[in-house]
Order: sequence, then structure tokens, then C-alpha cells
Amino acid sequence: RFLRGFDDDVRVLVAEELHRKGVKLHFNSVPESIERQPGGALTVRFVDGSSIEVDLVLAAIGRRPAVSDIGLENVNVACRDNGAIIVDDEFRTSEPSIFALGDVIDRVQLTPVAITEAMAFAGRQFLSEETMMSYEGRDAGHDVDIFRSSFKALKHTLSGNEERTMMKMVVDRHSDKVLGIHMVGADAGEIIQGMAVAMKAGATKAVFDSTVGIHPTSAEEFVTMREPVPD
Repeated sequence: RFLRGFDDDVRVLVAEELHRKGVKLHFNSVPESIERQPGGALTVRFVDGSSIEVDLVLAAIGRRPAVSDIGLENVNVACRDNGAIIVDDEFRTSEPSIFALGDVIDRVQLTPVAITEAMAFAGRQFLSEETMMSYEGRDAGHDVDIFRSSFKALKHTLSGNEERTMMKMVVDRHSDKVLGIHMVGADAGEIIQGMAVAMKAGATKAVFDSTVGIHPTSAEEFVTMREPVPD
């Protein structure tokens, strides 16, 4: 599947929705060559012998840290096999006077993450703050309940559009704290940003349950999911 590192339910639904919109997906297909035809089309041949003809090819297979031409061979900065610079919790490399953050350390390759790392680093270095970057994730060992809902948005009842929205919450079974929130659907980014603030503030599932939904919206589903997915 695509979207490596994202929630599996998100990855599955995105694939299903792309298929519904007429996008043909070819997973586990490794390109061997790309040839431009006389008419301008491109023929992509795969290592398994198959081929497809397309108008445009976009290479988006991930990236490695761009560290090959910055002189690391002249200093004592340790890197992983893929070139990622190894740092500690304060972004210090194995060379104590050199720090690194962002995509070159290959933790979470997202622009907002790099910005937050930079703010944490600057706060510690120049403002005497004790700010630390948090990478809390799925390996923390929580005993969790999963709440999930997949539905057709109310506005599509009249439009006839079969596009589906998926929402998911990960809740610590013992503390009731919301640990993660996922969404696939229209305006997901705008909705998740607000949810992220509540989650960062330590909101519990009970807080979500006691919140009055704004109707008719897709976002209200986050405060109306009551039954966890069976184990």
C-alpha cells in the first residue's frame, strides 16, 4: 500500500476511494524503464514484464536524507545506512558541537515536524527552556480501545456521490485519554488540526462524548462515536 507509516485503516480507505474515482492502482510494481513514444505518450515497463502507456509519470517513492555533499566525511558525525544523521533527544550528533534536525534525521519527514523540532532546539539553546520534542507513537505500549466510523457524508445524500468518510480514535483503555485521531474525507486537515489541540491538552474520550455536536457536519462524528471496535 501507499502512505507508508500512516494508519492502516486510512491507507485502505484512500485506496478504495481512489479506485471508486476511476484511478487504477498497481501495487508492488517496480518500474524498469520509461520510453517516450512518437506521439508523446510514455510507456512504462515493469520488472515483471508488464507495461502501461501514460501521459505523465511522477516519481514519488520517498527520499533519503540529502547529506552527501555537506562535508560529513570531515567530521565525527555518525549516520545510519540510509544517510540519516543520528542525534539524541536534544538533536546533538556524535560530534558534540554539531546539531541536526528535520528531514536529515529521518524521524518524521513532515514540514510541521521540522518546524517544531527547530522551535524546541532554539528554546533549549537560546532561551534556557526545557522544551523537548515529543514523538509519542504506537510503540508506547498502551492498552487501547479503537473507535471507528465509516459513512457517506450527509451532503451526499442528495448529490448521489458515493464518497465515504472515515474517522478513527485511539483511546487508552485505563486513563480514557485520547491518544490518536485519524480522518479521511473532505476538510480532514482543518478538522484534525482542532482535534490535535484537544488531544495535546489531554482530552479524554469522556470529554469528546460530553461535547455537543455541530449539525450537520462530518466533524460531529468525533463526538458521537460510542462503541469501540471489538477486539
